[in-house]
Amino acid sequence: MVNLIKMGIYLSTPKTEKFSEDGENDRVRYGLSSMQGWRATMEDAHAAHPDLDASTSFFGVYDGHGGKVVAKFCAKYLHQQVLKSEAYSAGDLGTSVQKAFFRMDEMMRGQRGWRELAVLGMLEGFIWSPRSGDGGDQVDDWAFEEEYKDAVTASGPHSDFSGPTSGSTACVAIIRNNQLLVANAGDSRCVISRKGQVELCEDDEFIVLACDGIWDCMSSQQLVDFIHEHLNTETKLSAVCEKVMDKCLAPSTIGGEGCDNMTMVLVQFKKPGQSGESAENQSSPSKSLEVIEGGTN
Repeated sequence: MVNLIKMGIYLSTPKTEKFSEDGENDRVRYGLSSMQGWRATMEDAHAAHPDLDASTSFFGVYDGHGGKVVAKFCAKYLHQQVLKSEAYSAGDLGTSVQKAFFRMDEMMRGQRGWRELAVLGMLEGFIWSPRSGDGGDQVDDWAFEEEYKDAVTASGPHSDFSGPTSGSTACVAIIRNNQLLVANAGDSRCVISRKGQVELCEDDEFIVLACDGIWDCMSSQQLVDFIHEHLNTETKLSAVCEKVMDKCLAPSTIGGEGCDNMTMVLVQFKKPGQSGESAENQSSPSKSLEVIEGGTN
């Protein structure tokens, strides 16, 4: 049973089952979780690739608006386009991310893009979470697709497809050595627990990426404080994410806040030579934070 309330369609009882995942390499440790909540459908997606290449990690949160397919499409392909960019090969992370954002629109307007969107749209109730094995080592045949699109006649079905009617916000964080780059389109955002420096340093503990389902309910400082409160009591970072969602979930749909889909990625920085087990205990009781503003313009 669903109820139409204000600007969204809500369930009579929330879906509190969570998709959670944990992972690590020698540089970072991460946990993530997603929950449908009161919404009638799940429109969030995310990507976690701690080993985008030998020295780079990529994390993304995508919040679908008006549908789920664009968020799923970005979760599947955006990091691949970052990795395949000439600017990325030249060390220009900012330009590579900017081009990848715009490339999503180009890809979704092509014949292959339409087919991919159609498949993703059929996967009802499925939360798209491509793992690092699905990443940038695949052959990029989208260039061939563009040539094919120019060669076919305009009389075929969907040959004039201009793109999906839904959309997605996107917040991605790329970590390379002591460099953190964040790109953002929309109302998802990233915060870092730090002491106000531009480059990553030994005092930096973690970053959080989350959709507006979280930020509507907690300020940046409230979220960082809540994470600190639970980091030393939970063995998995995904469990901390789950606790955040339980705290944000509204008891009813009357107020609106706490009723949205929720997705959160928590990435903890490791000290040199530090194992995942010792990283669990590195949190200090209080830290200042900085909201990382990124953009594609």
